[in-house]
Amino acid sequence: MFELEYKGANTLVMTTKKSTLVVDPKLSLVGLKDIKTKGQIQLATESRFTVASDDTQVVIDGPGEYEVGEFTIRGVAATRHIDTTDQEKLSTIYRIETGEIRVAIVGNVDSKLSEDQLEAIGVVDILVLPVGGGGYTLDATSAASVVRSIEPKVVVPVHYAASGLSYEVPQDSLETFVSELGAPKEATPKLKLKSASALPPVLTIVEVERS
Repeated sequence: MFELEYKGANTLVMTTKKSTLVVDPKLSLVGLKDIKTKGQIQLATESRFTVASDDTQVVIDGPGEYEVGEFTIRGVAATRHIDTTDQEKLSTIYRIETGEIRVAIVGNVDSKLSEDQLEAIGVVDILVLPVGGGGYTLDATSAASVVRSIEPKVVVPVHYAASGLSYEVPQDSLETFVSELGAPKEATPKLKLKSASALPPVLTIVEVERS
């Protein structure tokens, strides 16, 4: 059993039968309450997206190989969208495996992923990436380019314009990305999968409604 919930910005909650993983829990940056991570795994695409918590199971905020609960995680260093290639790589792309499901989490990164990065990400079923642009993160065109380079079965867009969120800069709508990628779109309160066999046969955008 695998469930993915969307909380706004880059924030996700991924759940299996025995483990819960929270991606970029610091929602106060966009005017919402931070996600509580008691007994859970914190996974941050940048260290500034972590939250202080004495009872978090573990905090992962950089490159490396990790085995935590029911998750096998690989962190890959990446250049942020707002930085140049000669600066320190302050973002991390993650490949997450749980059971048969393989997920890639892409944060605010440069859209031109290297061959080494693509090899480290490998074959994935689900790709989560920001699409709102505005000079802060990937825009629709750049996000679509990343999707085509990774070739997942499902794309879960995040960090786009939505009511109740106060982004640092205006974000494009989800529809802008949908139009740019040209793939069919489905909407659901949660992305739920019992196994990889339940994945769609063709590339599909899944809008996970903010909860």
